[in-house]
Amino acid sequence: MATASLSPIAPAGEPAGSGALVATYPGPALRLGPDRAVADANAEAEEMLDNDPRWLSDLQSWLAASSVAPGLRSVPVESARGIMIVEWAGVPLADGGFLLLGRDDTLERQLRHTLTESRRRYKDLVEVSSDFAWETGPDGTFVFVTHKGALGYDTDSLIGLDPRRLALDEWGDLPLPFDTHRPVDQSELWLKSADGTPACVVASALPLFGSQGEWLGARGVCRDVTDQVLRSAELARVRNRERLLAHIVHTLRDQLDAAAALIVASTETARALSADGCRIYRAGDGVGPDGGPMGGGLVLVAEFGTPLSDVESDSLQPLLDRVAATDGTVVGQLGDFQLIGERTEHRQALNGAVLVWRGDDAEPWDEEDRHLLSGVADHIGIAHAHLAYQERLRRLSERDGLTGLFNRRTFFERLEETLSRTDSGPSALLYVDLDNFKAVNDLHGHQQGDAVLRAVGTLLSTGVRPGDLPGRLGGDEFVLWLGRADEAQARRVADRLLTGMAGLGHLSASPEKPLGLSIGIAVHVPGRGETVRELTDRADAAMYAAKKTGKGHYALAPSHRPDPPVTALPATAVETAP
Repeated sequence: MATASLSPIAPAGEPAGSGALVATYPGPALRLGPDRAVADANAEAEEMLDNDPRWLSDLQSWLAASSVAPGLRSVPVESARGIMIVEWAGVPLADGGFLLLGRDDTLERQLRHTLTESRRRYKDLVEVSSDFAWETGPDGTFVFVTHKGALGYDTDSLIGLDPRRLALDEWGDLPLPFDTHRPVDQSELWLKSADGTPACVVASALPLFGSQGEWLGARGVCRDVTDQVLRSAELARVRNRERLLAHIVHTLRDQLDAAAALIVASTETARALSADGCRIYRAGDGVGPDGGPMGGGLVLVAEFGTPLSDVESDSLQPLLDRVAATDGTVVGQLGDFQLIGERTEHRQALNGAVLVWRGDDAEPWDEEDRHLLSGVADHIGIAHAHLAYQERLRRLSERDGLTGLFNRRTFFERLEETLSRTDSGPSALLYVDLDNFKAVNDLHGHQQGDAVLRAVGTLLSTGVRPGDLPGRLGGDEFVLWLGRADEAQARRVADRLLTGMAGLGHLSASPEKPLGLSIGIAVHVPGRGETVRELTDRADAAMYAAKKTGKGHYALAPSHRPDPPVTALPATAVETAP
Protein backbone atom coordinates (compact mmCIF):
# COMPACT_ATOMS: atom_id res chain seq x y z
CA MET A 1 0.00 0.00 0.00
CA ALA A 2 1.36 3.45 -0.90
CA THR A 3 2.23 5.68 1.94
CA ALA A 4 0.46 8.64 0.36
CA SER A 5 -2.87 6.88 0.56
CA LEU A 6 -2.44 6.45 4.28
CA SER A 7 -1.32 9.95 5.13
CA PRO A 8 -3.55 11.82 7.55
CA ILE A 9 -6.56 13.25 5.82
CA ALA A 10 -9.01 15.62 7.40
CA PRO A 11 -12.19 15.54 5.35
CA ALA A 12 -15.08 17.72 6.11
CA GLY A 13 -16.97 16.52 9.15
CA GLU A 14 -13.98 14.61 10.57
CA PRO A 15 -14.43 14.20 14.30
CA ALA A 16 -12.32 16.66 16.16
CA GLY A 17 -9.05 15.21 17.46
CA SER A 18 -9.32 11.73 15.90
CA GLY A 19 -6.42 12.39 13.54
CA ALA A 20 -4.18 13.55 16.37
CA LEU A 21 -5.17 10.49 18.40
CA VAL A 22 -4.26 8.14 15.55
CA ALA A 23 -0.91 9.81 15.13
CA THR A 24 0.03 9.84 18.83
CA TYR A 25 -1.42 6.47 19.87
CA PRO A 26 1.41 4.19 21.23
CA GLY A 27 0.10 1.19 19.36
CA PRO A 28 -1.34 0.59 15.92
CA ALA A 29 -4.28 2.94 15.15
CA LEU A 30 -6.63 3.42 12.19
CA ARG A 31 -9.51 5.64 11.24
CA LEU A 32 -12.00 4.21 8.80
CA GLY A 33 -14.41 6.29 6.88
CA PRO A 34 -18.11 5.62 6.55
CA ASP A 35 -17.29 3.28 3.67
CA ARG A 36 -14.98 1.25 5.94
CA ALA A 37 -11.96 2.32 3.89
CA VAL A 38 -8.76 3.46 5.60
CA ALA A 39 -8.90 7.19 6.06
CA ASP A 40 -5.94 7.54 8.41
CA ALA A 41 -3.24 5.24 9.90
CA ASN A 42 -0.19 5.72 12.07
CA ALA A 43 3.25 4.31 11.24
CA GLU A 44 2.78 1.06 13.19
CA ALA A 45 -0.52 0.33 11.47
CA GLU A 46 1.03 1.12 8.10
CA GLU A 47 3.85 -1.37 8.79
CA MET A 48 1.32 -4.04 9.70
CA LEU A 49 -0.61 -3.41 6.48
CA ASP A 50 2.60 -3.63 4.45
CA ASN A 51 3.53 -6.99 6.02
CA ASP A 52 0.07 -8.57 6.04
CA PRO A 53 -2.96 -6.65 4.70
CA ARG A 54 -5.32 -9.62 5.23
CA TRP A 55 -6.24 -8.68 8.78
CA LEU A 56 -7.95 -5.47 7.62
CA SER A 57 -10.73 -7.29 5.77
CA ASP A 58 -11.42 -9.27 8.97
CA LEU A 59 -11.89 -6.02 10.90
CA GLN A 60 -14.03 -4.51 8.14
CA SER A 61 -16.34 -7.53 8.18
CA TRP A 62 -16.52 -7.35 11.94
CA LEU A 63 -17.46 -3.66 11.90
CA ALA A 64 -20.03 -4.21 9.19
CA ALA A 65 -21.75 -6.82 11.32
CA SER A 66 -21.60 -4.76 14.51
CA SER A 67 -24.43 -2.64 15.80
CA VAL A 68 -23.76 0.50 17.80
CA ALA A 69 -20.64 -0.44 19.87
CA PRO A 70 -18.50 -3.12 18.25
CA GLY A 71 -16.33 -3.69 21.35
CA LEU A 72 -13.05 -5.68 21.04
CA ARG A 73 -11.72 -7.93 18.32
CA SER A 74 -8.45 -9.94 18.28
CA VAL A 75 -6.91 -10.84 14.93
CA PRO A 76 -3.63 -12.54 14.00
CA VAL A 77 -1.17 -10.49 12.08
CA GLU A 78 1.95 -11.80 10.34
CA SER A 79 4.93 -9.61 11.10
CA ALA A 80 8.70 -9.74 10.75
CA ARG A 81 8.82 -11.18 14.30
CA GLY A 82 6.30 -13.85 13.46
CA ILE A 83 2.59 -14.15 14.10
CA MET A 84 1.35 -11.56 16.57
CA ILE A 85 -2.09 -11.18 18.10
CA VAL A 86 -3.48 -7.66 18.02
CA GLU A 87 -6.56 -6.77 20.02
CA TRP A 88 -8.56 -3.95 18.40
CA ALA A 89 -11.04 -1.63 20.08
CA GLY A 90 -13.62 -0.18 17.70
CA VAL A 91 -15.08 3.24 18.46
CA PRO A 92 -17.84 4.58 16.16
CA LEU A 93 -17.39 8.16 14.92
CA ALA A 94 -20.01 10.78 14.29
CA ASP A 95 -19.51 10.63 10.53
CA GLY A 96 -20.30 6.92 10.43
CA GLY A 97 -16.70 5.85 10.40
CA PHE A 98 -14.73 4.01 13.07
CA LEU A 99 -11.67 4.66 15.13
CA LEU A 100 -9.64 1.45 15.64
CA LEU A 101 -7.05 1.35 18.39
CA GLY A 102 -4.85 -1.79 18.54
CA ARG A 103 -2.86 -3.43 21.34
CA ASP A 104 -0.23 -6.16 20.98
CA ASP A 105 -1.81 -9.02 22.98
CA THR A 106 0.70 -11.67 21.93
CA LEU A 107 2.68 -11.88 25.18
CA GLU A 108 -0.37 -11.73 27.41
CA ARG A 109 -2.10 -14.42 25.44
CA GLN A 110 0.99 -16.58 25.57
CA LEU A 111 1.21 -16.04 29.31
CA ARG A 112 -2.48 -16.81 29.70
CA HIS A 113 -2.16 -19.89 27.53
CA THR A 114 0.93 -20.99 29.47
CA LEU A 115 -0.90 -20.49 32.76
CA THR A 116 -3.89 -22.45 31.50
CA GLU A 117 -1.66 -25.24 30.28
CA SER A 118 0.23 -25.19 33.57
CA ARG A 119 -2.98 -25.49 35.51
CA ARG A 120 -4.20 -28.28 33.25
CA ARG A 121 -0.84 -30.04 33.52
CA TYR A 122 -0.86 -29.73 37.32
CA LYS A 123 -4.41 -31.02 37.43
CA ASP A 124 -3.55 -33.98 35.20
CA LEU A 125 -0.42 -34.82 37.19
CA VAL A 126 -2.32 -34.65 40.49
CA GLU A 127 -5.03 -36.94 39.14
CA VAL A 128 -2.49 -39.36 37.68
CA SER A 129 -0.24 -39.46 40.73
CA SER A 130 -3.03 -39.78 43.30
CA ASP A 131 -6.51 -41.14 43.65
CA PHE A 132 -7.85 -37.91 45.09
CA ALA A 133 -6.74 -34.45 46.19
CA TRP A 134 -8.36 -32.70 49.13
CA GLU A 135 -8.34 -29.65 51.32
CA THR A 136 -9.68 -29.11 54.82
CA GLY A 137 -10.78 -25.84 56.36
CA PRO A 138 -10.22 -24.30 59.80
CA ASP A 139 -12.96 -26.52 61.28
CA GLY A 140 -11.14 -29.63 60.05
CA THR A 141 -13.82 -30.68 57.55
CA PHE A 142 -13.34 -31.18 53.83
CA VAL A 143 -13.79 -27.98 51.81
CA PHE A 144 -12.47 -29.46 48.56
CA VAL A 145 -12.22 -32.96 47.09
CA THR A 146 -11.42 -33.78 43.48
CA HIS A 147 -14.44 -34.26 41.27
CA LYS A 148 -14.18 -38.04 41.14
CA GLY A 149 -14.58 -38.37 44.91
CA ALA A 150 -12.68 -40.86 47.02
CA LEU A 151 -12.93 -44.38 48.50
CA GLY A 152 -16.27 -44.96 46.83
CA TYR A 153 -17.78 -41.68 48.11
CA ASP A 154 -18.85 -38.95 45.71
CA THR A 155 -17.58 -35.40 46.15
CA ASP A 156 -20.84 -34.03 47.59
CA SER A 157 -20.81 -36.70 50.30
CA LEU A 158 -17.33 -35.67 51.42
CA ILE A 159 -17.63 -31.89 51.40
CA GLY A 160 -18.26 -30.77 54.99
CA LEU A 161 -17.41 -34.24 56.37
CA ASP A 162 -14.98 -34.64 59.27
CA PRO A 163 -12.15 -36.85 57.85
CA ARG A 164 -11.86 -38.69 61.18
CA ARG A 165 -15.17 -40.34 60.42
CA LEU A 166 -13.35 -42.17 57.60
CA ALA A 167 -10.63 -43.51 59.93
CA LEU A 168 -10.74 -47.05 61.31
CA ASP A 169 -11.58 -47.27 65.00
CA GLU A 170 -8.01 -48.14 65.95
CA TRP A 171 -6.80 -44.98 64.16
CA GLY A 172 -9.23 -42.68 65.97
CA ASP A 173 -6.69 -41.21 68.40
CA LEU A 174 -3.72 -41.14 66.01
CA PRO A 175 -2.54 -38.08 64.04
CA LEU A 176 -4.06 -37.86 60.57
CA PRO A 177 -2.77 -35.87 57.57
CA PHE A 178 -6.13 -34.10 57.23
CA ASP A 179 -5.54 -31.96 60.33
CA THR A 180 -1.74 -31.91 60.27
CA HIS A 181 0.23 -28.89 61.48
CA ARG A 182 3.44 -30.01 59.80
CA PRO A 183 4.30 -31.38 56.35
CA VAL A 184 3.47 -35.05 55.81
CA ASP A 185 5.23 -37.11 53.16
CA GLN A 186 4.10 -40.57 52.08
CA SER A 187 2.31 -41.46 55.33
CA GLU A 188 0.41 -44.78 55.27
CA LEU A 189 -2.96 -45.05 57.00
CA TRP A 190 -6.11 -47.16 56.85
CA LEU A 191 -9.52 -45.64 56.09
CA LYS A 192 -13.02 -47.01 55.66
CA SER A 193 -14.39 -47.23 52.13
CA ALA A 194 -17.99 -46.43 51.35
CA ASP A 195 -18.82 -50.16 51.50
CA GLY A 196 -17.20 -50.47 54.94
CA THR A 197 -14.12 -52.37 53.81
CA PRO A 198 -10.69 -51.15 54.99
CA ALA A 199 -8.60 -49.26 52.46
CA CYS A 200 -4.91 -48.45 52.81
CA VAL A 201 -3.89 -45.04 51.47
CA VAL A 202 -0.58 -43.19 51.25
CA ALA A 203 -1.03 -39.48 52.01
CA SER A 204 1.13 -36.42 51.53
CA ALA A 205 -0.06 -33.11 52.98
CA LEU A 206 0.91 -29.53 53.81
CA PRO A 207 -0.60 -27.38 56.56
CA LEU A 208 -2.13 -23.99 55.65
CA PHE A 209 -1.43 -20.96 57.86
CA GLY A 210 -2.74 -17.38 57.82
CA SER A 211 -0.75 -14.16 57.94
CA GLN A 212 -0.87 -14.22 61.74
CA GLY A 213 0.31 -17.83 61.90
CA GLU A 214 -3.16 -19.22 62.57
CA TRP A 215 -3.94 -22.70 61.24
CA LEU A 216 -6.34 -22.55 58.32
CA GLY A 217 -6.48 -26.22 57.37
CA ALA A 218 -4.47 -28.61 55.27
CA ARG A 219 -4.12 -29.59 51.66
CA GLY A 220 -2.86 -32.86 50.22
CA VAL A 221 -3.26 -35.92 48.03
CA CYS A 222 -3.99 -39.58 48.79
CA ARG A 223 -3.25 -42.70 46.80
CA ASP A 224 -5.10 -45.96 47.41
CA VAL A 225 -2.52 -48.74 47.80
CA THR A 226 -4.80 -51.43 49.24
CA ASP A 227 -4.21 -53.85 46.40
CA GLN A 228 -0.45 -53.40 46.56
CA VAL A 229 -0.42 -53.82 50.36
CA LEU A 230 -2.58 -56.94 50.18
CA ARG A 231 -0.42 -58.36 47.39
CA SER A 232 2.71 -57.61 49.40
CA ALA A 233 1.20 -59.20 52.49
CA GLU A 234 0.17 -62.26 50.49
CA LEU A 235 3.63 -62.47 48.94
CA ALA A 236 5.19 -62.23 52.41
CA ARG A 237 2.88 -65.00 53.64
CA VAL A 238 3.74 -67.16 50.64
CA ARG A 239 7.46 -66.61 51.18
CA ASN A 240 7.14 -67.38 54.88
CA ARG A 241 5.13 -70.50 54.06
CA GLU A 242 7.75 -71.57 51.53
CA ARG A 243 10.52 -70.93 54.07
CA LEU A 244 8.81 -73.01 56.76
CA LEU A 245 7.92 -75.73 54.28
CA ALA A 246 11.48 -75.80 52.92
CA HIS A 247 12.78 -76.19 56.47
CA ILE A 248 10.47 -79.16 57.05
CA VAL A 249 11.39 -80.69 53.69
CA HIS A 250 15.11 -80.32 54.38
CA THR A 251 14.57 -81.86 57.80
CA LEU A 252 12.89 -84.85 56.19
CA ARG A 253 15.67 -85.20 53.62
CA ASP A 254 18.47 -84.87 56.15
CA GLN A 255 17.17 -87.87 58.08
CA LEU A 256 18.36 -91.12 56.55
CA ASP A 257 15.91 -93.11 58.66
CA ALA A 258 12.40 -92.34 57.38
CA ALA A 259 10.80 -93.30 60.71
CA ALA A 260 13.05 -90.87 62.58
CA ALA A 261 12.32 -88.23 59.93
CA LEU A 262 8.59 -88.46 60.70
CA ILE A 263 9.25 -87.81 64.39
CA VAL A 264 11.29 -84.73 63.51
CA ALA A 265 8.63 -83.64 61.01
CA SER A 266 5.91 -83.75 63.68
CA THR A 267 8.02 -81.43 65.85
CA GLU A 268 8.78 -78.95 63.07
CA THR A 269 5.18 -78.95 61.78
CA ALA A 270 3.83 -78.05 65.22
CA ARG A 271 6.34 -75.24 65.55
CA ALA A 272 5.72 -73.90 62.05
CA LEU A 273 1.97 -73.72 62.71
CA SER A 274 2.38 -72.34 66.26
CA ALA A 275 0.47 -75.38 67.44
CA ASP A 276 0.40 -77.18 70.77
CA GLY A 277 0.97 -80.58 69.21
CA CYS A 278 1.11 -82.70 66.08
CA ARG A 279 0.45 -86.33 65.23
CA ILE A 280 1.45 -88.15 62.08
CA TYR A 281 -0.50 -91.27 61.14
CA ARG A 282 0.29 -93.92 58.62
CA ALA A 283 -2.19 -96.07 56.74
CA GLY A 284 -1.84 -99.81 57.15
CA ASP A 285 -2.38 -102.69 59.52
CA GLY A 286 -0.52 -103.23 62.73
CA VAL A 287 -0.15 -101.64 66.13
CA GLY A 288 1.34 -98.19 66.56
CA PRO A 289 2.95 -96.55 69.58
CA ASP A 290 -0.49 -95.63 70.90
CA GLY A 291 -1.41 -99.28 71.23
CA GLY A 292 -3.46 -99.95 68.15
CA PRO A 293 -4.81 -98.79 64.80
CA MET A 294 -7.22 -95.87 64.68
CA GLY A 295 -9.33 -94.01 62.20
CA GLY A 296 -9.98 -96.38 59.34
CA GLY A 297 -6.64 -98.16 59.51
CA LEU A 298 -4.55 -95.08 60.43
CA VAL A 299 -1.73 -95.98 62.83
CA LEU A 300 0.05 -93.36 64.93
CA VAL A 301 3.77 -93.29 64.04
CA ALA A 302 4.95 -89.91 65.41
CA GLU A 303 3.73 -87.40 67.98
CA PHE A 304 4.95 -84.12 69.45
CA GLY A 305 3.70 -81.61 72.00
CA THR A 306 0.75 -81.52 74.35
CA PRO A 307 -0.79 -85.02 74.37
CA LEU A 308 -4.38 -85.67 73.44
CA SER A 309 -4.71 -88.02 76.41
CA ASP A 310 -7.87 -86.33 77.70
CA VAL A 311 -9.59 -86.79 74.34
CA GLU A 312 -11.50 -90.04 74.17
CA SER A 313 -10.43 -92.30 71.34
CA ASP A 314 -14.03 -92.83 70.28
CA SER A 315 -14.28 -89.05 69.79
CA LEU A 316 -10.99 -88.84 67.87
CA GLN A 317 -11.68 -91.74 65.55
CA PRO A 318 -14.59 -90.11 63.66
CA LEU A 319 -12.40 -87.07 63.01
CA LEU A 320 -9.61 -89.28 61.67
CA ASP A 321 -12.13 -91.12 59.50
CA ARG A 322 -13.26 -87.77 58.09
CA VAL A 323 -9.67 -86.65 57.47
CA ALA A 324 -8.91 -89.92 55.66
CA ALA A 325 -11.99 -89.55 53.46
CA THR A 326 -11.68 -85.82 52.66
CA ASP A 327 -9.61 -84.25 49.91
CA GLY A 328 -8.37 -81.12 51.67
CA THR A 329 -8.08 -79.84 55.21
CA VAL A 330 -10.59 -80.78 57.90
CA VAL A 331 -11.21 -78.61 60.97
CA GLY A 332 -12.80 -79.92 64.15
CA GLN A 333 -13.18 -79.31 67.88
CA LEU A 334 -12.44 -82.01 70.45
CA GLY A 335 -12.52 -81.21 74.14
CA ASP A 336 -10.35 -78.18 74.83
CA PHE A 337 -8.59 -78.41 71.47
CA GLN A 338 -9.28 -77.05 68.00
CA LEU A 339 -7.81 -79.45 65.46
CA ILE A 340 -6.93 -79.32 61.80
CA GLY A 341 -5.95 -82.35 59.74
CA GLU A 342 -5.24 -83.46 56.21
CA ARG A 343 -4.75 -86.82 54.56
CA THR A 344 -1.42 -87.72 53.01
CA GLU A 345 -1.15 -89.38 49.63
CA HIS A 346 1.35 -90.92 47.27
CA ARG A 347 0.35 -91.35 43.65
CA GLN A 348 -3.21 -90.33 44.58
CA ALA A 349 -3.56 -93.16 47.10
CA LEU A 350 -4.15 -92.57 50.82
CA ASN A 351 -1.11 -93.48 52.92
CA GLY A 352 -1.62 -91.52 56.14
CA ALA A 353 -2.72 -88.29 57.80
CA VAL A 354 -1.37 -85.28 59.70
CA LEU A 355 -3.26 -83.90 62.70
CA VAL A 356 -2.37 -80.63 64.46
CA TRP A 357 -4.07 -78.96 67.43
CA ARG A 358 -4.19 -75.78 69.49
CA GLY A 359 -6.02 -74.83 72.64
CA ASP A 360 -9.51 -73.48 72.05
CA ASP A 361 -8.36 -70.11 73.47
CA ALA A 362 -5.77 -69.69 70.67
CA GLU A 363 -6.27 -68.03 67.29
CA PRO A 364 -8.51 -70.07 64.97
CA TRP A 365 -7.00 -71.76 61.93
CA ASP A 366 -6.78 -69.42 58.95
CA GLU A 367 -6.21 -69.88 55.24
CA GLU A 368 -2.45 -69.54 55.66
CA ASP A 369 -2.45 -72.44 58.15
CA ARG A 370 -4.42 -74.54 55.68
CA HIS A 371 -1.95 -73.84 52.86
CA LEU A 372 1.03 -74.70 55.06
CA LEU A 373 -0.55 -77.94 56.33
CA SER A 374 -1.36 -78.95 52.74
CA GLY A 375 2.27 -78.47 51.75
CA VAL A 376 3.42 -80.46 54.79
CA ALA A 377 0.93 -83.25 54.01
CA ASP A 378 2.29 -83.55 50.46
CA HIS A 379 5.82 -84.14 51.73
CA ILE A 380 4.71 -86.40 54.60
CA GLY A 381 3.00 -88.54 51.96
CA ILE A 382 6.34 -88.82 50.16
CA ALA A 383 8.06 -89.66 53.47
CA HIS A 384 5.49 -92.41 54.09
CA ALA A 385 6.21 -93.83 50.65
CA HIS A 386 9.95 -93.63 51.38
CA LEU A 387 9.42 -95.43 54.68
CA ALA A 388 7.38 -98.14 52.94
CA TYR A 389 10.18 -98.54 50.40
CA GLN A 390 12.78 -98.84 53.17
CA GLU A 391 10.65 -101.45 54.90
CA ARG A 392 10.26 -103.35 51.67
CA LEU A 393 14.01 -103.37 51.15
CA ARG A 394 14.50 -104.49 54.74
CA ARG A 395 11.97 -107.28 54.28
CA LEU A 396 13.69 -108.38 51.11
CA SER A 397 17.02 -108.50 52.92
CA GLU A 398 15.63 -110.14 56.07
CA ARG A 399 12.93 -112.42 54.76
CA ASP A 400 12.76 -115.51 52.66
CA GLY A 401 11.24 -114.50 49.34
CA LEU A 402 9.00 -117.57 49.07
CA THR A 403 7.58 -118.01 52.58
CA GLY A 404 8.01 -114.57 54.10
CA LEU A 405 9.80 -116.07 57.11
CA PHE A 406 13.14 -114.77 58.39
CA ASN A 407 15.97 -115.99 56.20
CA ARG A 408 18.94 -117.94 57.59
CA ARG A 409 21.18 -114.91 58.14
CA THR A 410 18.56 -112.76 59.84
CA PHE A 411 17.26 -115.61 62.00
CA PHE A 412 20.64 -116.40 63.47
CA GLU A 413 21.46 -112.69 63.95
CA ARG A 414 18.23 -112.25 65.91
CA LEU A 415 18.81 -115.45 67.84
CA GLU A 416 22.33 -114.31 68.72
CA GLU A 417 20.92 -111.06 70.11
CA THR A 418 18.29 -112.96 72.08
CA LEU A 419 20.76 -115.37 73.67
CA SER A 420 23.01 -112.46 74.67
CA ARG A 421 20.28 -111.31 77.08
CA THR A 422 20.42 -113.24 80.36
CA ASP A 423 17.37 -111.68 81.98
CA SER A 424 14.84 -113.96 80.28
CA GLY A 425 13.56 -117.34 81.38
CA PRO A 426 13.73 -120.66 79.51
CA SER A 427 13.05 -120.59 75.76
CA ALA A 428 12.93 -123.27 73.09
CA LEU A 429 14.21 -123.83 69.57
CA LEU A 430 12.18 -126.08 67.25
CA TYR A 431 14.14 -127.48 64.30
CA VAL A 432 11.61 -128.55 61.63
CA ASP A 433 12.23 -130.72 58.57
CA LEU A 434 9.66 -131.76 55.95
CA ASP A 435 9.02 -135.46 55.42
CA ASN A 436 8.61 -136.78 51.86
CA PHE A 437 9.04 -133.33 50.33
CA LYS A 438 11.39 -134.47 47.57
CA ALA A 439 8.68 -136.73 46.20
CA VAL A 440 6.38 -133.74 45.72
CA ASN A 441 8.95 -132.01 43.53
CA ASP A 442 9.72 -135.19 41.62
CA LEU A 443 6.12 -136.11 40.88
CA HIS A 444 4.31 -132.73 40.69
CA GLY A 445 7.05 -130.24 39.92
CA HIS A 446 8.58 -127.34 41.73
CA GLN A 447 5.43 -125.24 41.49
CA GLN A 448 3.63 -127.73 43.74
CA GLY A 449 6.72 -127.87 45.93
CA ASP A 450 6.67 -124.07 46.34
CA ALA A 451 3.01 -124.27 47.38
CA VAL A 452 3.98 -126.75 50.11
CA LEU A 453 6.79 -124.50 51.37
CA ARG A 454 4.47 -121.48 51.49
CA ALA A 455 1.85 -123.49 53.39
CA VAL A 456 4.45 -124.60 55.94
CA GLY A 457 5.61 -120.98 56.29
CA THR A 458 2.03 -119.94 57.06
CA LEU A 459 1.74 -122.78 59.56
CA LEU A 460 4.89 -121.71 61.39
CA SER A 461 3.98 -118.00 61.48
CA THR A 462 0.39 -118.56 62.65
CA GLY A 463 -0.07 -117.81 66.33
CA VAL A 464 3.46 -116.50 66.92
CA ARG A 465 3.91 -114.05 69.76
CA PRO A 466 6.14 -110.97 70.02
CA GLY A 467 9.60 -112.38 70.59
CA ASP A 468 9.01 -115.56 68.58
CA LEU A 469 11.15 -116.03 65.46
CA PRO A 470 9.93 -118.25 62.59
CA GLY A 471 12.54 -118.84 59.89
CA ARG A 472 13.51 -120.88 56.88
CA LEU A 473 17.10 -122.12 56.81
CA GLY A 474 16.90 -123.30 53.21
CA GLY A 475 15.35 -126.15 51.21
CA ASP A 476 12.80 -127.89 53.40
CA GLU A 477 14.42 -126.98 56.73
CA PHE A 478 12.64 -124.55 59.05
CA VAL A 479 13.16 -123.24 62.59
CA LEU A 480 10.91 -121.67 65.19
CA TRP A 481 12.28 -119.89 68.25
CA LEU A 482 9.79 -119.68 71.12
CA GLY A 483 10.73 -116.90 73.51
CA ARG A 484 9.94 -117.49 77.21
CA ALA A 485 8.66 -121.03 76.64
CA ASP A 486 9.39 -124.08 78.82
CA GLU A 487 9.37 -127.70 77.75
CA ALA A 488 5.60 -128.12 78.17
CA GLN A 489 4.84 -125.07 76.01
CA ALA A 490 7.31 -126.24 73.35
CA ARG A 491 5.59 -129.66 73.23
CA ARG A 492 2.18 -128.00 72.77
CA VAL A 493 3.47 -125.93 69.89
CA ALA A 494 5.02 -129.03 68.29
CA ASP A 495 1.71 -130.87 68.61
CA ARG A 496 -0.08 -127.93 66.99
CA LEU A 497 2.36 -127.94 64.07
CA LEU A 498 1.94 -131.70 63.54
CA THR A 499 -1.85 -131.37 63.63
CA GLY A 500 -1.73 -128.47 61.20
CA MET A 501 0.52 -130.40 58.86
CA ALA A 502 -1.99 -133.20 58.73
CA GLY A 503 -4.37 -130.74 57.10
CA LEU A 504 -1.94 -130.35 54.21
CA GLY A 505 -2.18 -133.95 53.19
CA HIS A 506 -3.79 -133.02 49.87
CA LEU A 507 -0.43 -131.53 48.83
CA SER A 508 1.37 -134.86 49.31
CA ALA A 509 3.01 -136.64 46.40
CA SER A 510 0.95 -139.78 47.03
CA PRO A 511 -0.78 -141.65 49.90
CA GLU A 512 2.31 -143.82 50.16
CA LYS A 513 4.49 -140.74 50.71
CA PRO A 514 2.42 -138.37 52.88
CA LEU A 515 3.76 -134.99 53.79
CA GLY A 516 4.77 -134.60 57.39
CA LEU A 517 7.07 -132.85 59.85
CA SER A 518 9.94 -134.08 61.95
CA ILE A 519 10.61 -131.69 64.81
CA GLY A 520 13.53 -131.46 67.18
CA ILE A 521 13.05 -129.48 70.40
CA ALA A 522 15.93 -127.96 72.35
CA VAL A 523 15.08 -126.01 75.52
CA HIS A 524 17.53 -123.21 76.28
CA VAL A 525 18.19 -122.08 79.83
CA PRO A 526 20.00 -118.73 80.14
CA GLY A 527 23.18 -118.54 82.15
CA ARG A 528 24.64 -121.89 81.12
CA GLY A 529 26.90 -120.43 78.43
CA GLU A 530 25.26 -122.25 75.53
CA THR A 531 26.08 -120.77 72.14
CA VAL A 532 23.81 -120.47 69.14
CA ARG A 533 25.75 -123.20 67.38
CA GLU A 534 25.43 -125.57 70.34
CA LEU A 535 21.71 -124.88 70.67
CA THR A 536 21.15 -125.42 66.95
CA ASP A 537 23.14 -128.66 66.96
CA ARG A 538 21.04 -130.02 69.86
CA ALA A 539 17.80 -129.19 68.08
CA ASP A 540 19.10 -130.61 64.78
CA ALA A 541 20.13 -133.87 66.46
CA ALA A 542 16.70 -134.15 68.10
CA MET A 543 15.06 -133.65 64.71
CA TYR A 544 17.03 -136.55 63.21
CA ALA A 545 16.07 -138.62 66.24
CA ALA A 546 12.40 -137.87 65.46
CA LYS A 547 12.86 -138.97 61.84
CA LYS A 548 14.34 -142.26 62.97
CA THR A 549 11.16 -143.00 64.93
CA GLY A 550 9.21 -143.08 61.71
CA LYS A 551 8.74 -139.41 60.75
CA GLY A 552 5.79 -137.20 61.65
CA HIS A 553 6.97 -136.95 65.27
CA TYR A 554 8.95 -134.65 67.53
CA ALA A 555 11.79 -135.45 69.87
CA LEU A 556 13.22 -133.57 72.82
CA ALA A 557 16.97 -132.91 72.92
CA PRO A 558 18.90 -133.62 76.13
CA SER A 559 19.62 -130.58 78.30
CA HIS A 560 22.74 -128.63 77.59
CA ARG A 561 25.65 -129.58 79.86
CA PRO A 562 28.31 -126.92 80.06
CA ASP A 563 31.92 -128.12 79.92
CA PRO A 564 33.51 -128.43 83.37
CA PRO A 565 35.81 -125.53 84.21
CA VAL A 566 39.53 -126.13 83.64
CA THR A 567 41.47 -125.92 86.92
CA ALA A 568 44.88 -124.36 86.51
CA LEU A 569 47.80 -126.16 88.25
CA PRO A 570 49.76 -124.27 90.84
CA ALA A 571 52.88 -122.68 89.49
CA THR A 572 55.06 -124.86 91.77
CA ALA A 573 53.65 -128.02 90.18
CA VAL A 574 54.61 -127.09 86.67
CA GLU A 575 57.64 -128.98 85.53
CA THR A 576 59.94 -127.50 83.03
CA ALA A 577 62.14 -129.40 80.68
CA PRO A 578 65.81 -129.46 81.56
